[in-house]
Parts: sequence; C-alpha cells; structure tokens
Amino acid sequence: MNNSETKNANYLTLQKQKRGIRITIAILLLFIIAVLVGFVNKMNQPRVITDSELRLNGTVKLQRARIIDNFQLLSDTGEVFQIENLSGNWSLIFFGFTHCPDVCPTTLTTLNNFYQLLDEDTRKDTNIILVSVDPKRDKPETLHDYVRYFNSDFLGVTGDFIEIKRFASQLNVPFNKVMLDDGNYTMDHGSQVVLINPLGHYHAFFKAPLDPAKMKLTFRSIRATFNG
Repeated sequence: MNNSETKNANYLTLQKQKRGIRITIAILLLFIIAVLVGFVNKMNQPRVITDSELRLNGTVKLQRARIIDNFQLLSDTGEVFQIENLSGNWSLIFFGFTHCPDVCPTTLTTLNNFYQLLDEDTRKDTNIILVSVDPKRDKPETLHDYVRYFNSDFLGVTGDFIEIKRFASQLNVPFNKVMLDDGNYTMDHGSQVVLINPLGHYHAFFKAPLDPAKMKLTFRSIRATFNG
C-alpha cells in the first residue's frame, strides 16, 4: 500500500470513528432526554396517600360520599344555583359573608393561593364557591364583586336563608346570627372547606387552618382515587 492509499485509509478510519462518536453521543442525549421526560412526568403525577395521611395533612374524606338533596339558591350572576350546578366538576365550598372581618378574607386568599398551585387542566374542572350565610346583606351583585376581588374564577352563591341553612346542614357546616352591642350583627360560622365530587356528592372537607400546599397534595390524591 503506497503513501496515498495509506492516507486515504487513515482518513476513512478517522471518519468512521467520528461518525461512531457522533452516533454514541446522539444515543446518550436521547437516553438523557427520555430519563428527564420520565422524571418530569412522574413528578407531575399525583401522589396517592392513605386516609390517615390525608387527615395528617388536614383533609378528612368521608368513608362514603354523601348524596345531597336538591336546593334552590342564587348565583352571583343572578341565575338559579342548585345541585346540578355541582355536577361535572370538583367544587370547594366555603360558607362565609362579605362583612366578615378576618376569617373569610383570609380563607379566600388561601383558596386563591391553592388554586394558583394547580395546573391549568386541573383548574378547568375545579370550582371555588363562597356560599353566603348573610343573604340579607349579601345580594348577588355585592357577592359578585367580593369574591372576584380574590379571583375572577371564583363564584358567589346566596339565596333564601332557610335554603342556605338546609344546604349547610347537609354539609355539617354550622352558622348562627350573633347580635352586637351596637344593634348590628355578625355571623358565626364553620371554617371548614367542603369538597364536592363531580357526581355532586359530599366527598371530603379541608380543616382549618388551611395550607395551600397540603390542600394541593390531598386534593390531587383524592382526584386520582375517585371512581365516580
């Protein structure tokens, strides 16, 4: 083999080596990408936890979801709000009122923080609803502006006092009118947030004090194990 042929052979060998290195690097990059995609996907999957872990994180799931009798209330847009409005989505319901000095604004702020932690797809079928325990003062337009101050996606519900009382009783949420020394009144009410499943059944509740991160953990777990 002459000098020219030797150079040509060495060149071809070098090109094969370079091609082999490039292929090896490409395979390694694809493997790394696949591992990263799998890791990200796993991180985005909800972690299923036990009922005792749910309770430790502030959420109590009912042993059997409770069917709710129909009710006739009024949404803050002036439309009828009843049991069918709770079907098809997950609903977090808090009973409060617009004149509440501390618990209600704190709770709604926390619910907004929780809502912002959810991914876009989860938010699409998750409703946050404030049911007023003070319908005398909380007319639809007042409630509309109040709840949307915290989040434009939130919904307010009011209506006849007796209907609200009956609805709240089904969800084990107490409330009472308390007269003040100056002749005005306030409302004493439960601070739990009730979770309604897409069948419109009472599924669980979040205990106060609420923690957005813990709520996200338990909510995603409950959704993942729902067989409705």
